[in-house]
Amino acid sequence: MYGRTATITNAEGLHARPAAQFAKCAKQFTSKITVSKGDRSADAKSVLGILTLAANRGSEISISAEGEDEEKAVAALADLVSGVESAE
Repeated sequence: MYGRTATITNAEGLHARPAAQFAKCAKQFTSKITVSKGDRSADAKSVLGILTLAANRGSEISISAEGEDEEKAVAALADLVSGVESAE
């Protein structure tokens, strides 16, 4: 299991289109990925699950993954919500 926290920088937070982008990115990995905010957790590959977190700009979320590509998955998703451009 690998995880890290990230702060959402997108002005919209993880709502609608950003949540769909987050889930699409998560689906590229084979690891089981979970995203959490406060006491709520969701499958990172589920747009509806992500929306239930109500993660606004400035929110801190925890991203954790378990599987063969867990570190790459967590890094890609953390970079996505933090506004970091991927080098890949």
